[in-house]
Amino acid sequence: MPDHHALLARITARIRADDIADDLPAPLSPDAIARAEQRLGFRLHPLLAQLYGELANGGFGPDYQLLGLVDGADGDQAVDVYLTARTDDAGTEWAWPEGVLPILDWGCGMYACVDCRSVDGTVLLFEPNPGDPDAAWYVDSPSLHAWLTHYVEDTGWWNAAEAGEDPGDMSLWDEARARAAD
Repeated sequence: MPDHHALLARITARIRADDIADDLPAPLSPDAIARAEQRLGFRLHPLLAQLYGELANGGFGPDYQLLGLVDGADGDQAVDVYLTARTDDAGTEWAWPEGVLPILDWGCGMYACVDCRSVDGTVLLFEPNPGDPDAAWYVDSPSLHAWLTHYVEDTGWWNAAEAGEDPGDMSLWDEARARAAD
């Protein structure tokens, strides 16, 4: 397993700088993470498991902040959002790919998600608003590590968008349709 301690230390420093450390939910126990994985039917990407197990059960990160894995303070829980999205009665025409865990609700139906089946934990953007199910999944970042580095350094597309700048183009995630059928 790659060593993510330096990144976790940088995230911790960012949390302190944002003055939110006292407001974060407690980290999850290994048993709580294992129960969540059992409900999901897949293992979390190792870095994501470290975040939830060592830092906090959500409440930090870019803009709207990471969802709690389970028992989220604001009611949104990544496990429940995923399981609802994977059901036939999720209320959308977009099929949700297996193993893609939503970790941040950007609003307007958009989510940042981690592909827990990919080695690097590719971060995907689910953006259903253009209205085309075949053009709703984008590669936000090639890895969760890089995505979190963008958070720490304020260099993510969300920073450019917030500043009124063009956030740049993201490529479509080609695996979306095949993975949704899994």
